[in-house]
Amino acid sequence: MANNNSVSYLDRLYASLPYLLPIASVVIFGEVSLFRQIPVLRTVFSPIIEIDKILSISIIDFISIRLVVWFGIFFLVVRSYKVSRFIRFNAIQSLLLDIVVVLVSVIIKLLGQVSLLYFILEILVNVTFLGIAAAFLYSVFQCVRGEYAEMPVISEAAHHQIL
Repeated sequence: MANNNSVSYLDRLYASLPYLLPIASVVIFGEVSLFRQIPVLRTVFSPIIEIDKILSISIIDFISIRLVVWFGIFFLVVRSYKVSRFIRFNAIQSLLLDIVVVLVSVIIKLLGQVSLLYFILEILVNVTFLGIAAAFLYSVFQCVRGEYAEMPVISEAAHHQIL
């Protein structure tokens, strides 16, 4: 754990920025179900929806801005020992959360072929959206406080990646 006096305010800001990637990736899950049921959520998440639209712009065929940002964070932040450990930890943790969203997206596409599983798919979509949104809020809150956001499994993997 970092002592919140030892982490500069600029590092706190930089450490919280990569968490925009997983929340922007999962906002489409909210649009599928929850935003229709609770319209005020669409208003709350409208800035994130706009970020998702920007990240989804295709540069070359299958390469989007999201992919470039993902690899940019990985190679320029996580793998750079010039960047503080606090920022690198939060960057890799946000990338791991984004990988979770991608894996759930693949599972949803595979299960979407079976029309009998609509109820299970809707539960999976809602749980993923709410889980990533909660992780986003918790992580950004911890970054602002200057402390490491400890999440089971994800944080452990992040610690191993930045040794």
